Amino acid sequence: MLKKYLMIQRGNGISPYIWAILCILPFYFIFQSSSTVEIVVGVFLTILFFIFYRIAFISKGWPVYVWTFILIGISVTSTSLFSYVYFAFFLAYFIGNIKERKTFLTLYFIHLIITSVSINFSIVQHEALFLKQLPFVIIIWVSVILLPFSIYNRKEKGQLEEKLEDANKRISELIKLEERQRISRDLHDTLGQKLSLIGLKSDLARKLINKNPEQARQELKDVQQTARTALNEVRKMVSSMRGIRLKDELVRVKQIFSAAEISFSVPEEVTFRNVSLLTENILSMCLKEAVTNVVKHSEATYCSISIEQTRMEVVITIKDNGVFKGKGESGNGLMGMKERLEFVNGSIELLTEQGTTLIIKVPNDAKQMDKEE
Repeated sequence: MLKKYLMIQRGNGISPYIWAILCILPFYFIFQSSSTVEIVVGVFLTILFFIFYRIAFISKGWPVYVWTFILIGISVTSTSLFSYVYFAFFLAYFIGNIKERKTFLTLYFIHLIITSVSINFSIVQHEALFLKQLPFVIIIWVSVILLPFSIYNRKEKGQLEEKLEDANKRISELIKLEERQRISRDLHDTLGQKLSLIGLKSDLARKLINKNPEQARQELKDVQQTARTALNEVRKMVSSMRGIRLKDELVRVKQIFSAAEISFSVPEEVTFRNVSLLTENILSMCLKEAVTNVVKHSEATYCSISIEQTRMEVVITIKDNGVFKGKGESGNGLMGMKERLEFVNGSIELLTEQGTTLIIKVPNDAKQMDKEE
């Protein structure tokens, strides 16, 4: 239990101690008064302030205005009678935690104006205890100006991040649902017809096995061939679901260039940081498409591939000494590459001077970078 408490304290820093001092401090100012009546009134008002402060935090709707005006009244009274201005800091913190923008702005300006008037009035009165703590009073006044907006913006940012996280979870669930439906369709289209055919041919072979053994044997061969075809299609489906890693694609690229008798320069090893599997899969598919275009259409004798990662993005450059035969960005699968890259905010650039150069850029995964930083 003690260990858990210490961990909480370490996470909060010194803020709990500051709040504790601010809670005890009004009694120091109250007991500076020589009048017993003023001391009793001061203690009573301080206790009321903390009670109403707690009630205000759990209130909603119009009662928030009521409790805030009461708290402002107690704060002004404490400033006037005991030169204790620090209740304004409590109010600034409370106003910053108000979610409703209209209520926040209304109470912010009311509190700022009243607190400013109260501080200036005390300065004009030349109260000795108030003037001694003038630097701290100025700090409190600046806090009244800045703290509510700081807390409000932080809370608003937190709410937006929560909504974004919920939206991402929803999108993730929809993607999973869509993927299940796609797999279901692929299995139905791939296996459904072939399994039905296998069943029909098996029944036919069973009926013919005594009447016409030769035909039954032929039907069983068809069953065997259909089963092998179905197995190959399932393997292709599973392979496509696994995704393609860029290092594996580079191995295939070398094999393709060697088979096509095209000289090449390809990186031996590729290591990425802050790149998601989806982004790497899309880069692999784009690289595959680009290399296919070089082999099939460019009539090139040499091709170089460079892959580099900066702090902001991954850049893949494919350059050959052939001729570009497409028509703009719609030629030779460039439109397909562009559509894939849009999923990860990537871009593609085509240069056709002194051969053909294709530059693919994809930003690093920002979320992972934030976590590391």
